[in-house]
Amino acid sequence: MQYSVLLATDLDRLIQALRAEGYQVMGPTLRDQAIIYDEIHSVAELPKGWGDEQEKAHYRLKQREDGAYFGYAAGPHSWKKFLQRPRRPVWRAQKSEDSLQIVAAVETVPAMAFLGVRSCELHAIATQDRVFTGDQYRNDSYSERRAKLFIVAVNCTTAAATCFCTSMHTGPQVTLPCDLEMTEVIDDAEHFFLLRSGSAGGERILQQLPLHAAAQRHHVLAQSAVSNAVRQMEQGPRNFDSSDLQALLYRNYDSVSWDQVADRCLSCANCTMACPTCFCSTVEDTTDLSGDHAERWERWDSCFTGDFSYISGGAVRADTRSRYRQWMTHKLATWYDQFGSSGCVGCGRCIAWCPVGIDITEEVQSIREAEKR
Repeated sequence: MQYSVLLATDLDRLIQALRAEGYQVMGPTLRDQAIIYDEIHSVAELPKGWGDEQEKAHYRLKQREDGAYFGYAAGPHSWKKFLQRPRRPVWRAQKSEDSLQIVAAVETVPAMAFLGVRSCELHAIATQDRVFTGDQYRNDSYSERRAKLFIVAVNCTTAAATCFCTSMHTGPQVTLPCDLEMTEVIDDAEHFFLLRSGSAGGERILQQLPLHAAAQRHHVLAQSAVSNAVRQMEQGPRNFDSSDLQALLYRNYDSVSWDQVADRCLSCANCTMACPTCFCSTVEDTTDLSGDHAERWERWDSCFTGDFSYISGGAVRADTRSRYRQWMTHKLATWYDQFGSSGCVGCGRCIAWCPVGIDITEEVQSIREAEKR
């Protein structure tokens, strides 16, 4: 596997090469006092020199001293908003005097390049791939967007206090396929990216960049940078053994812990909106005042909403206790039965963006302790 070095001063050449290939480049940028994902046109829009500080119900931007472009952890957005659209049209209907015409909505699907995808997020995309393209219920909108996707993955070199991908075996080192893989390295001598291609498309992009051959010291520095993120998580408060989560939750379906967390949970659905793997959706029908035009839209939904499990006669999960239990046991246990993996990738978004500071890693420990008692 051949690695090359791209100097940080030439990073914009990568963005322009992707744009020249016809891709809309989606990457990290500063907006509304957060690092979000949106379309970018040049390196000037990247959050150079900015990181973040995260804890339970806490997110703040933090100025870095080293000028890193990717020195932040998971923000409020995930890449799923570009693949599983938060809201999209399904069909439109028009009534005339003697007919009713229903036409499927046709979307314009752009070719997108994701710049700065972390390992945990690669695992999240792979999880949604299994849901929307590998299962019997295929989502054509997702599949079309996914087929045109170019991924530039970035190895993590720093971790937030909310990160626990090492516990979920999803990072911080990139292990899943991508088109380009990068590691950002800043030392006393230079600021560079160690790159390798993972596809023919990635190789084509590399050929357009001013690269240098990677020496042994480049590899050592890159591995040391990634090891720093591993060390931060392994020494952090959210490092735990996830090997028995499925069995643990199946044994404790009636644990008193569910009552305790329900007393705090607001059923606001923030965790599911921020989560990169949650995929629940619903459809809503609208009509104009004349009654001649109607539309059906698909939009994100959550198992925390009161009417999500509503059927004739009432809701299956009518209280917060049952909704939180459904979310957590699906994420960490029954997901294995459906898709062969955990539904949690350890990104920590649900911890940072829960307004009352519910921590899924603490809830796992609470269930363990309640079982021992």
